[in-house]
Amino acid sequence: MSPKEMNYENLAEGIIAKLAKRNMEGYYCKDREEANAKAMRLLTPDCSVSWGGSATLQEIGLIDDLKELDNEYEILDRKNPDPALSAKEFYGKIVTCDYYFMSTNAITLDGELINIDGNGNRVACLCNGPDHVVIVAGMNKVVTDVESGIARVRNIAAPPNAVRLNLDTPCSEYGKCMSCLKENCICCQTVITRMSRHPGRIKILLVGEELGY
Repeated sequence: MSPKEMNYENLAEGIIAKLAKRNMEGYYCKDREEANAKAMRLLTPDCSVSWGGSATLQEIGLIDDLKELDNEYEILDRKNPDPALSAKEFYGKIVTCDYYFMSTNAITLDGELINIDGNGNRVACLCNGPDHVVIVAGMNKVVTDVESGIARVRNIAAPPNAVRLNLDTPCSEYGKCMSCLKENCICCQTVITRMSRHPGRIKILLVGEELGY
């Protein structure tokens, strides 16, 4: 194990202890393969599963693996909705699914989650709805406090995400937050999760790699 890997593991141990005090379960996975396997083991037979937009989930291979198991689980893919349902009806199934996977834009050393969204569907599911929310986050998402987490999202995560989504926002052009009010701004809702009122509903898999934005 390299010094960096040892440091990640030590750092994660402290964060996991803080998460427990906030009624959230934390786990450490040394790499993306271990994280993928752990995420899959959390699922229960015949459950309904959905996810929010996340480069991290793509990078660990979780979304592709879930799609291949649509005969074992009810897969609710917002990019491939049920044609028999209206958009509102299909979203209603997502927001009440059994398991919802996502990443987090940042997580503090004290165990608080920072997420900033455009449409807000991802943070809505984090706050309420799905029975279980499973968050996968690389250790590059760790920040010292909420303020630095918000700064990280706006200046480190949002600009490349805007580029990835081909959005006409100032951050996609200049590489940093310009506090814009553009129609397609992806920084419309800021949610700080400091505690879960339902013990164990939110589970965080910290991964000893740099993943996502």
